[in-house]
Amino acid sequence: MDFDIILAGGGLANGLIALRLAQTRPGLKLAIVEAGAVVGGNHTWSSFRDDLTLAQQSWTAPLFAHRWDRYEVRFPAHTRDLAAGYGSATSDLLAAEVARVVPAERIFTATPIAALTPTSVTLADQRVLTAGAVIDGRGQGQTAALDLRWQKFLGLEVELAEPHGLTGPIIMDATVPQTDGYRFVYTLPFGATRVLIEDTYFSDGADLAPEMLRRELTEYAASQGWTIVAIHREERGILPLALGGDIEAFWNEGVPGVPRVGLGSGMFHPVTGYSFPDAVRTADLIAALPDLDPATIYRAVRDHSVGAWKSRRMYRMLNRMLFLAAHNEERRHILERFYLHNDALVGRFYAARTRTVDWLRILSGKPPIPIGRALRTLIRYEMDQE
Repeated sequence: MDFDIILAGGGLANGLIALRLAQTRPGLKLAIVEAGAVVGGNHTWSSFRDDLTLAQQSWTAPLFAHRWDRYEVRFPAHTRDLAAGYGSATSDLLAAEVARVVPAERIFTATPIAALTPTSVTLADQRVLTAGAVIDGRGQGQTAALDLRWQKFLGLEVELAEPHGLTGPIIMDATVPQTDGYRFVYTLPFGATRVLIEDTYFSDGADLAPEMLRRELTEYAASQGWTIVAIHREERGILPLALGGDIEAFWNEGVPGVPRVGLGSGMFHPVTGYSFPDAVRTADLIAALPDLDPATIYRAVRDHSVGAWKSRRMYRMLNRMLFLAAHNEERRHILERFYLHNDALVGRFYAARTRTVDWLRILSGKPPIPIGRALRTLIRYEMDQE
């Protein structure tokens, strides 16, 4: 046996597992096998402070490059400033922390994987690495079991000629023209003149048009009175949003007995696509297991995934309203109306801890789309699933 644990894939979920296991079981012989050039890739992962427990905030603290006490949303009918902690972790910090706890000879980058078993990884060059257990964190592949739509984005981290004047993030500026679904611009101020600006879409399709999005971001910056003098970095992503599906069938599509984590286990917020809090919880779950054999890990992460999926059914219903029942501008109206609720309700929604009384408030009042169409859409969807 070459290693105690092999983490197949060096993204967010497996990076967090490596850090947590190094903290709780420092004698464990871990290895990471990543197809890309670096661990963590090129990403910014944001989350709200209350998404995590105090203990989780503590052990993930080295990953956060930026924190704010407030954030803003903008819609045609209203602008809102919310008093809620928000932070952004970066792939550079994740890679640095992983390199600190996992020896360099056990981090295999630019190393594609050909096949997995619960106790082995076959590399593209046909070398075989063996371990007490293998954890698959290579992201979400094709699936016939889940009904998904997409959050797709392109972001530019830029330097401005003058200070931007922002005191916190703008996590949704939906005053922009609505195209290809629900569109908004997301802005994170990283310094007085440095910002990450992302053009984001909640869309039916997973196609991305980088040149168009770069142009739109330049136009948006100009509309804010900002002059871009340098582009430091570009990142892009296509994240799943869930409408429905069979989570047990989804798990059965995988390699038998191989535990999956991250997006490949269906662990993401169904409406927002945020994955950092779920990845932290999964790392804690695995680190607390009495044994780290494949069967124990597999059963724990599968049960956790299935339980989370079932508990989030109302979020998927909201997505069905957003993607199937709403037409054109109505998608923006749904989110615009949601942000009329109080800070605490909004916070619980993002943390995927919405209460029954919260849902009653979210769904009460005059709906942003005709009630008849909404009910017909929901009923038709349920009938099609039978």
